[in-house]
Amino acid sequence: MMRFIKLIVLVPIAIILVVLSVANRHFVTLALNPFRPDDALLSVSLPLFVFLFIALMAGVILGSLVTWFAQGKYRKQARDEAHEARKWREEAGKQRTRVEEITTRNLISASK
Repeated sequence: MMRFIKLIVLVPIAIILVVLSVANRHFVTLALNPFRPDDALLSVSLPLFVFLFIALMAGVILGSLVTWFAQGKYRKQARDEAHEARKWREEAGKQRTRVEEITTRNLISASK
């Protein structure tokens, strides 16, 4: 089922990307020197779709990082609660063992 859903989502995205690439294959120059845009050392000439893909990938990565850092407090809280749950499980196991020992002693002393 997941494979089918991925297919339904990824095929239209791939088609859109191919159409975007074909429609924007003209070369453009990205000048990194605002004072001398014709400077060849600080300029890059690539097809427009390459710049669009780079911007898209940078946005996805930046958005992922911002989300990851924003959710850090929730991950810390989950780790702390898991540690506390583990501690209480161990304590419950110790108490269960203690109750079994006491019950066994009482049964042994009652049978004598």
